[in-house]
Amino acid sequence: MLGCTYGTMFRVTVGGGSYQEGLTVHLQGVPPGLHITEEEIYRDLLLRKPGQGELASPRRELDIPVIYSGVNAADSMPGFHNKGHTNGTPFVVLIPNLDRHFEHIDEYQRTNRTPRPGHASYASYQKYGQWDDAIGAGFFSGRYTATLVAAGTVAKRILRQHGIRLCAYVKEAAGVRAPEMPLETIFEKVEAFRAMRRDCDPVHTLVYKGGRITPEMRFLEKMAVLSELEREVPEISASGFEEEEAGEKYGVHPRVNCPDLAAADEMNRRIIEIRDEGDSSGGVVEIIATGLPAGVGEPVFRKLDGELGRMMSIGAVKAVEIGAGVAVKDMTGSESNDQMRAEGGKVKFLSNNAGGITGGLTTGQPVVVRLVVKPTPTIAKEQLTIDKVTLRNATLAAVTRRDPTIVARAWPVSEAFMAIILLDQYAQHLGYRALRKPIEGSE
Repeated sequence: MLGCTYGTMFRVTVGGGSYQEGLTVHLQGVPPGLHITEEEIYRDLLLRKPGQGELASPRRELDIPVIYSGVNAADSMPGFHNKGHTNGTPFVVLIPNLDRHFEHIDEYQRTNRTPRPGHASYASYQKYGQWDDAIGAGFFSGRYTATLVAAGTVAKRILRQHGIRLCAYVKEAAGVRAPEMPLETIFEKVEAFRAMRRDCDPVHTLVYKGGRITPEMRFLEKMAVLSELEREVPEISASGFEEEEAGEKYGVHPRVNCPDLAAADEMNRRIIEIRDEGDSSGGVVEIIATGLPAGVGEPVFRKLDGELGRMMSIGAVKAVEIGAGVAVKDMTGSESNDQMRAEGGKVKFLSNNAGGITGGLTTGQPVVVRLVVKPTPTIAKEQLTIDKVTLRNATLAAVTRRDPTIVARAWPVSEAFMAIILLDQYAQHLGYRALRKPIEGSE
């Protein structure tokens, strides 16, 4: 399968499938000397995993990552303290699938001849024929996005050490749009949502706080624990949290990561209302990055905004907006242009309609991107389809596990993918500037 690798300086390759043994993430370009733990990766994975309330699929994946290679197994010599730190070799993470049950496989087998409208199941069968990995939609399931989140955790850590930070949130869901808010308020509310989900997550409490898996354990020891946890999945998943109490404690909505609480509450209400009608809904995720210097990006074929357009590789994303996006069609040039002034030896922009990018290069302003997320294709309503083997007409009503909306779980994936792109471009930018220094010094 081609198309599973992205990047030049920070290179990400992913593999696996919804009902295969698990998923894999292979990273090249991770610098040596980082101390990245499985718990740190899990703290991002828990934000997108299923089985967490009414806005997610009931599939109960624990999404516990295992770092397989790329770190030192022990201090390399007396006086060195580099155990558990990255060593510059490929950094590989495994995410085993722990919630694969025969009754669900049987459901897929009985419905796989009749592809879901709006889903890749028809096109993938045309491409791969009878060998298509159609159980749970295989590599075309939203399950694969766990690999992007894991890679994005590493990318965000590296960017953060260079003063670059990102956050994503639900801007719009089921037709309800959040109002504009101050940038710092958005960052604070998203961080509070992360803290709530982490502190209330039963897997985080059991596995990491409880010491079931520790960095000192060998790979096979971790596998033995995962085998135990696989049998405990129903019990672990049943231990939820008091949503209303948690939301009040952290000052966030317990289900929807939207900084405006009134909008989040209305989003939740509409999503459930549409779900109860047997249907699904879409929305918009906004991602913001700050701290990027001016000039990051490459002209023509690798413009940064063009690279960010690659976020349409997230299965449910149907459009990418940067800055004012499609609204510029209704603006005049004087309204669209981000005019500039010089203040105290620094450049100040009077607006950010360009979303922090002009000519494919960053301007030093916040980079603002919005992703349009389509409704979940799998719905309870009967739909017209075909038998993809006999090419006879048929009807289909979903019997498989599904999300009432994707947007509520898409924001951590979007944030991670943007981090991957920005790190790759930033690394190229630093390399290019390093080549300039001897030349400039000789002038």
